[in-house]
Amino acid sequence: MVLGLIIACEVAFWVAVFGGLLARYVAHRPRLGIVLLFLAPVVDVVLLALVTVDLLGGGTASWHHGLAALYIGISIAYGHRMIAWADAKFATRFQGAPPRPKLTGAAYTIACWKDAGRTLLAVGIAAAILGGLILIVGAPERTEELGGFFPLLGVILGIDVLWAVSYTIWPKQSAPVKG
Repeated sequence: MVLGLIIACEVAFWVAVFGGLLARYVAHRPRLGIVLLFLAPVVDVVLLALVTVDLLGGGTASWHHGLAALYIGISIAYGHRMIAWADAKFATRFQGAPPRPKLTGAAYTIACWKDAGRTLLAVGIAAAILGGLILIVGAPERTEELGGFFPLLGVILGIDVLWAVSYTIWPKQSAPVKG
């Protein structure tokens, strides 16, 4: 059931984002667009509430509950960036705004380190949610699975830091000019 909730919340997140952007750029209803965009983080609160109710109602934690915590962490840490990316794409498509330049060199390296910071925030949020659920439920036999997610959070952060380190050592080069 929790996996279905995660999928439904992911779909609801993107429906809110694209609905907000369509309202803003296609329907020319910026206020409606803002309202719809505001619903995107509300989806995270709903998911957290549903997962908590499930566990407090006697459910036994599974990897789905841990995935929900990770999803919420990523959504909070990266949500604004994902929405800004989609907004820029819509602005380019529907208002003729220039496309965002592709980052290379030091600019790309800095972006990678900013992403590593976002990932640190995401795993920190996920760890706080996992720890909070373990404490609130107060039944180690039902929340044992959640403890197994902490090493995974470390691996996720480690991969992102290695990515940033690699582009610090070997900066991304500009595409060769054709002509």
